[in-house]
Amino acid sequence: MERPGEKTGDLVLLGKITKPHGIRGEVKVYPYSGEPDNLLHYSRVLIAAGEDADLVSYTIERARVQKNSVLLQLENCTTRNDAEELVHCRLYVYEDELPEPDQDEFYLRELEGKQMVTEQGQVIGRVTGILTGTGQNLARVKDGQREYLIPLTPEFLVAIDENEVRVSLPPGLLEINAKL
Repeated sequence: MERPGEKTGDLVLLGKITKPHGIRGEVKVYPYSGEPDNLLHYSRVLIAAGEDADLVSYTIERARVQKNSVLLQLENCTTRNDAEELVHCRLYVYEDELPEPDQDEFYLRELEGKQMVTEQGQVIGRVTGILTGTGQNLARVKDGQREYLIPLTPEFLVAIDENEVRVSLPPGLLEINAKL
């Protein structure tokens, strides 16, 4: 366990420690991506007890998938009591430590701040957030006082560039979806 060094940059929230596992200090982690295998790529994580808490760097000694979670053995976390102290803590990595997505892939967080438009050129609004873990990923899109939840499915996504997300939506989706 050590304090993070001089490295700075945007942090990416990977998941949350849900409970201890066994008596040797393993922790069970719920991955926010919904893909437990994604957590197997890291050798070090930053852990914080809360949103404003200090980050502490931990080396991952061992990681394995168990159903929809990941079991991590962290350096200097060798007893159940050590693991219990980390319950409800959040796991982060620096953005530049994320694996590069394949050519036809992207990170959902990359959509935030982009303008969403239909294939016909109708501006829906700006993507202000992403909701995951609801069965399908949704983009929260705001246009003034109106807010839409747009499913981020391959059938709806047409193109993504530096400033814009172009979608092909079924008729009526925007009308039944708008929240004032």
